Amino acid sequence: MKTLLSSLFLLVVAIAGVVSASDLEKEARWRAQVEDALLDGEAVDLTAGDVTFLGIYTESDEITGRAAIIAHGIGIHPDWPQVVSPLRTALPQHGWSTLSIQMPVLPNEASAADYAPLLDEVAPRMDAAIAYLRSKGADRIAIIAHSLGATMAADYLASHPGAAVAFVSIGMGSGAGEPRMDTTQAIRKITTPTLDLFGQNDNEDVLAGAQVRAEAAQADDKADYYQVQVPEADHFFDGREEALTDAVVTWLGQTVPVE
Repeated sequence: MKTLLSSLFLLVVAIAGVVSASDLEKEARWRAQVEDALLDGEAVDLTAGDVTFLGIYTESDEITGRAAIIAHGIGIHPDWPQVVSPLRTALPQHGWSTLSIQMPVLPNEASAADYAPLLDEVAPRMDAAIAYLRSKGADRIAIIAHSLGATMAADYLASHPGAAVAFVSIGMGSGAGEPRMDTTQAIRKITTPTLDLFGQNDNEDVLAGAQVRAEAAQADDKADYYQVQVPEADHFFDGREEALTDAVVTWLGQTVPVE
């Protein structure tokens, strides 16, 4: 009976199409915290269906037409002090405006595998972010994503060819055993030039997944897939922020040069 009721509930939710799986109350708490402490950039409202979510837009001093969407990892926010904030504030100094967006989140105790049902909420948020950047004059948009955010972005790009001119995945795992989160299969489908970036001392799952993806890319003869390991860096690039930024900026500059 419990299984039947659960199935009926999920059917009703699917038909209604108005219930977000993301923890919107947690998103609201993150937003209040971020806006109160924001020093660089501007908090903006983005809309995906019935959901309004937070973005932080930081404009480059140079007019280059280049911008990057930045997607954070599991359960956190778009101004997280590790990886996310360093990149979103540094890239504008190198000709890239940035829009760091709130990704779908779950309660703190949720595992990466628990996020599989939230993948359907990623595309509307990415589409909204792209539309916002285009309204700001960007005609070449990259996606930079860390950890679970990289898994989400990979799933998006696998089914949205041409949505971005470049994809930088940072510390991307292998997929938590969920078929749709299998990053090796996603990479095989992605046609966007991709930088698969990770730390020498990254999480075990990240290191194992990177090796499998590299082997798959080689077997598929993917000429637009690159892999870089940052020496002495852990999953959050603590103390290696400058090396992280340099790696991202260098590859983006080579892949999407100023016109």
